[in-house]
Amino acid sequence: MFVRNDAKQFRFCRSKCHKNFKLKRNPRKVKWTKAFRMAAGKEMTVDASLDIEKRRNIPVRYDREVMATTIKAMKRIQEIKAKRERVFMKKRLQGKKAQEKSEALKLVRKNVELIKTPALKQKLLEKKIISVQKMDDVEMA
Repeated sequence: MFVRNDAKQFRFCRSKCHKNFKLKRNPRKVKWTKAFRMAAGKEMTVDASLDIEKRRNIPVRYDREVMATTIKAMKRIQEIKAKRERVFMKKRLQGKKAQEKSEALKLVRKNVELIKTPALKQKLLEKKIISVQKMDDVEMA
């Protein structure tokens, strides 16, 4: 724990966090922090199911019906939260396949001379992945 002159208290989970605080590093710019993940949109920040789990320190008199409905609601909230997390991750990873394909095509275009079989080169020419001029340059070398 660190207490500033204005009596503001800072609690740190480990010494790594405390040392970075002393070095005056901005947690929104340090990639491993929760603040960075939230600022960069990597974490689910705006979700109603997260608000339900906030701590409440108000004692409530025991009632069997209320307890049963609370347990049912907790299970339902966990289902909703898991579903929303799956959708969130699916949306984040959606463009990854197209990006990987374009990177693979770029690699093929760049290193076409490494392709051994003429049939494969012909197939690539037909699909217009590589240009005829590049093929001529490769055959001359």
